[in-house]
Amino acid sequence: MSWASILRLRVVRAGLGLAFAGVAIVGLAAALLAKPLALPQAPEAIAVAAAPIATFRLRGEETRFGALAFRGGLVLTSPFPGFGGISGFALSADQRFLAVTDAGLLLSGRLDLDGDRPTGLSDVRAAALLDTAGRIQARRGRDDAEAVALAPDATYVALEDVNEIWRYPRDPLGKTGTQVPAPAVRDLRNNLGLESLAFVPAGPLKGALIGIGEEGASKEADLPGFIIGGRSPGTFTIARSTVFNATDLAIAPSGHMYLLERHYAPMSGVRLQIRRFALAEVKPGARLAGEVLGTFDMAYEIDNMEAIAVTTNAAGETLLTLVSDDNFNPLQRTILLRFAVVGE
Repeated sequence: MSWASILRLRVVRAGLGLAFAGVAIVGLAAALLAKPLALPQAPEAIAVAAAPIATFRLRGEETRFGALAFRGGLVLTSPFPGFGGISGFALSADQRFLAVTDAGLLLSGRLDLDGDRPTGLSDVRAAALLDTAGRIQARRGRDDAEAVALAPDATYVALEDVNEIWRYPRDPLGKTGTQVPAPAVRDLRNNLGLESLAFVPAGPLKGALIGIGEEGASKEADLPGFIIGGRSPGTFTIARSTVFNATDLAIAPSGHMYLLERHYAPMSGVRLQIRRFALAEVKPGARLAGEVLGTFDMAYEIDNMEAIAVTTNAAGETLLTLVSDDNFNPLQRTILLRFAVVGE
């Protein structure tokens, strides 16, 4: 989504209509939304403050939304100038997280909890993504990191504008990476490319990466899917769900795959959707439709939601943790939302 469009999104939410549309809004966006230049080569400790989101629906008290039960949320802020723009978020069973940003940064730390309810981020560090020679990726035209996937012995990062996948050590901050051969993704459209990435831990596709493009060959086309590596590499498609584009992907121990989707329109703002698929259906040549678990608009506490992680709690419930990309826009927010999937 363009920065000017995101700026209009927050203007709509504030009830200011289209008063700042046109040339003025584009100029303001260009002045305010330049990506930060904070790119520490070595890991740097940063502070992150968290304010609770008590209810998911604005002016509502319910916690159940179809198959999703709201477990809490946070608004995240930091004095570190590089914080924000989070487009990928992965979470381990021990609640350690790893995130990537649109400015080419890695963020790591711990998600603090009270039961399932998120209360803050601690032990947070930031470092620039590095290439094979230890150079900062963002200074070489590779700043738009859109997805991160954790494997037992590696971390994988998807870079959208160049449509590349890079492999790093499991703890990647301050470490060099190597590019993963993935020629099938190189032809995706500019700024609508490889937006979602997940590692398959078990089953017929064990060891493979699954990638999803943000949009197909046209606005009406199915979403392109890629099986990269493993025993059965190839391509598949995901049936386009009305107007939604893909923003991130995660795989649950239950054998389900969760796709986070988003749509933006100037007059209505942003919407998010969560779809669930059976991982067993992913194979070369397949076309997947999935099941919509929830669709939410700006009557809810959402922003430009771009990242999703899946974990399991002590009761065996599947937990979805969503994070927004604020595009380094002062009129947007970095928010974290958590839901339990009911009945899985």
